[in-house]
Amino acid sequence: MPAQVSPLTLALSIPKFDCMDHQGGCHCGNIRVRLALSKPPEDNPLRACTCSFCRSHNPRMVADPGGLFEVWADDWSLVENYRFGTQTCDFLICRRCGVFIAAVSEMAAGLRAVVNANCLIDRERFKSVAAVHDFDGETIETRLSRRAANWMPAIISR
Repeated sequence: MPAQVSPLTLALSIPKFDCMDHQGGCHCGNIRVRLALSKPPEDNPLRACTCSFCRSHNPRMVADPGGLFEVWADDWSLVENYRFGTQTCDFLICRRCGVFIAAVSEMAAGLRAVVNANCLIDRERFKSVAAVHDFDGETIETRLSRRAANWMPAIISR
């Protein structure tokens, strides 16, 4: 994962979207997130995939390439960066309460993420039914290209 981001750099890099900021985190409060969207939650499609991880966690994933996701934790030792399958992204899970927060992938253009809308305080505003996608058989190159186009910029503040 990338090095620590200074508070000034973080503050200057966060777009301001007025009422389209969404806060959330894990159940125990160790992990906190902010999702800045370029459009209302109702206009952001939700998705899920058919992998065994998503089937067991039942997330409703959201990403806005025009927005920004940021995550921080009180205790990073309690944040699991779980990798499986193609080993091309980290699934952020709280080790204390078990909540799946987001998937984060490091790319040439920087970090990109897709976020579990169920971890947001205003999750009920994300109303669409998650469209289910099967990415089995997708090449790593195709997978990373899809993520670069569809996932959102991310900042991990350590």
